[in-house]
Amino acid sequence: MTRILAIESSCDETSAAVLYDTEVRSNVISSQLDHSEYGGVIPELASRLHQQQIVRVVDKALREADTDRSQLDAIAFTQGPGLMGALLVGTCFAKSLAYGLGVPLISVNHMRAHVLANFLLPAPPEFPFICLTVSGGHTQLILVRGSLDMVLLGETIDDAAGEAFDKAAKLMGLPYPGGPHIDRLAAEGNRDAFSFPSPSVGPLEFSYSGLKTSLLYLLQDGLKENPDFIEQNREDLAASYQGKIVDILLGKLAVAIEQHPVKHLAIAGGVSANRELRSRFEDFCQKRGIKSHIPPLAYTTDNAAMIGIAGYFQYQEQDFVDSKVAPYTRGGIAGV
Repeated sequence: MTRILAIESSCDETSAAVLYDTEVRSNVISSQLDHSEYGGVIPELASRLHQQQIVRVVDKALREADTDRSQLDAIAFTQGPGLMGALLVGTCFAKSLAYGLGVPLISVNHMRAHVLANFLLPAPPEFPFICLTVSGGHTQLILVRGSLDMVLLGETIDDAAGEAFDKAAKLMGLPYPGGPHIDRLAAEGNRDAFSFPSPSVGPLEFSYSGLKTSLLYLLQDGLKENPDFIEQNREDLAASYQGKIVDILLGKLAVAIEQHPVKHLAIAGGVSANRELRSRFEDFCQKRGIKSHIPPLAYTTDNAAMIGIAGYFQYQEQDFVDSKVAPYTRGGIAGV
């Protein structure tokens, strides 16, 4: 049995988890809610809060897993991509702990970990499969041929889907993070009330900057005619805007499976918690006779359990790093 302590600090969640092979024994997440008043994540504040919380979070994860540090076989941590200051906190802590315990150190790519969160399910996807990874900073289509063999098929050329949700929420006067608020309002709205354009990009590329601009112009024109336009149409605006985001995601996914036929599809990332996306994704797969895989909500947002499962697969291949390892802010599924 392999016991791994995993640490996630790429953005504004300080998280630690303990895995025994693929079994999650604990998964502690401390969200930095202080950022909500600023309408976004403040990088320097995030790094300071990571410093304040990381020891407490790691200790709690070990206690909940009933595991002593001396029992650990390896330390896994998020190397990137993410915010440099935040990543430095997790990287330095992981390196120090691994050195002190004399155990291997495993550096994990954050986006690969989101994909592999699907292997925390009782019935994980079978290789090869395609994963639609959707978060605040990334929107990607990934062909997964093995736990350490992933190919990027397409990604956004500007805004990610999660960013499009947050920007729309800000325009509509909703709190940060905006995605859950848009999702809640959309459930009560008419998605056909307003029309939004589809981006003109490559077959497997995403673009959401034009959609955001279209919403801005719609709101500006509406407010000129009626100062209460947003308030009176909030649910319909949310439903129409969210519907177009999901249309784009599933439209690109349809192209991907035409080019790369697979029997299993998965979604991952924070936006995979969106209720409309989850529902329509399952319908999409059912109509095509494809097996769908959706991580539980606890594993969609940034969390250390997904770092742990990625670390487990890397441990099997003896994929370790030394103390010279440094974090990176940008990097695809293969890392730097």
